[in-house]
Amino acid sequence: MASNEENVVFIGNKPVNSYVLACVTQLNEGADRIVLKARGRAISRAVDVAEVLRRRFMKDLIEIEDIQISTEQIETREGNVSNVSAIEITIRKKN
Repeated sequence: MASNEENVVFIGNKPVNSYVLACVTQLNEGADRIVLKARGRAISRAVDVAEVLRRRFMKDLIEIEDIQISTEQIETREGNVSNVSAIEITIRKKN
C-alpha cells in the first residue's frame, strides 16, 4: 500500500477521541486519505477510531477503503522473537 507518511496516524494508548481529533484535523486540512496503523492491543482502539469517524463525526463524508492485517516479528528485551498482530485501516473521503 503506497501511502503518504504524513497521512498516517499511529494508534497507541491515548484515548480514542485523541486519534479521532487527529484524523478530523488531517481531513479538514485537505488530506483525502488517512491510514490508521496499530499493533497488538491497540488494534481494537484503531477499529474504534475508524467507527467513531465513520458513524459520528464524518457520517456521509468518509468510507473505509481498505483493511490489511499482518503479523510482525519483533525482538523482545530479552532477545527473543515475538509475533505481534498489526492492522492498517485506510479511510478516504467520498467523492
